[in-house]
Amino acid sequence: MPSWLTEVAGGTELAVLVQPRASRSKVVGEHDGHLKIQLAAPPVDGEANAALMDLLAKRLGIPRRQITLVSGQTSRRKRVRVEGLEPAQVLAVMTEAS
Repeated sequence: MPSWLTEVAGGTELAVLVQPRASRSKVVGEHDGHLKIQLAAPPVDGEANAALMDLLAKRLGIPRRQITLVSGQTSRRKRVRVEGLEPAQVLAVMTEAS
């Protein structure tokens, strides 16, 4: 299991490194112990955080309400909790070609 993925009660936590203002939103891969995700949204008024939640929900095929930003609201390094999915399920989806 990669270091950016942690099993917690009832779900999984991801350590995410966000790169806002990218040309398009996509999952890049592992970088420095985090899952690197590029977001087209700017880091203003929570837009990048909202874009991150939307991207993860769409990619994982779950409702957005199952995803919570645990820490890093104003940082590029964030912890995101995904309810109802095991680490193996998250890993399979996040590492497949986008």
